[in-house]
Amino acid sequence: MAATLKHEITFARLPEIEPDEIIAHMSDPRVAEHMPLLTFEWDRVAVEKFVATKEECWRRDGLGHWAILSNEKYVGWGGFQKEGDAWDYGLVLKPDSFGLGTRISKKAIEFAVTDERIPFVTFLLPPSRKNAGVLERFGARFVEEIEFDGAKFLKYRLETE
Repeated sequence: MAATLKHEITFARLPEIEPDEIIAHMSDPRVAEHMPLLTFEWDRVAVEKFVATKEECWRRDGLGHWAILSNEKYVGWGGFQKEGDAWDYGLVLKPDSFGLGTRISKKAIEFAVTDERIPFVTFLLPPSRKNAGVLERFGARFVEEIEFDGAKFLKYRLETE
């Protein structure tokens, strides 16, 4: 019987990740398939701006997006970003790590439940993501279809209190 590979999921800060790693991740066409707002090419300038924007969220709100590691290897980024009065959760994984999404999201939602700043979490899924079953299993409910920066998204909400 083959041994099952255990994935130790940890969160780090994006500045700890080599820019070329993020460029390769965000330049993969399989990632762009479900990111309607990804309309530019990733290079070192784009990564620098992206990381600075995400770090500004940490400075402003005390929370933001993490670099996500599995067994100390970068597998993507995601976390919580304050949008008005809501904390929006996003997750962007490398294609070879797509299967870790549920495990990573469970860990992030467990974090949100214990953080008093987060009474609820919102999720914006592009309509290309047909299966929202994982969100519903977490207890999230469909709210509405919205437009954000010219793209349509399906909005879900999860109460954490």
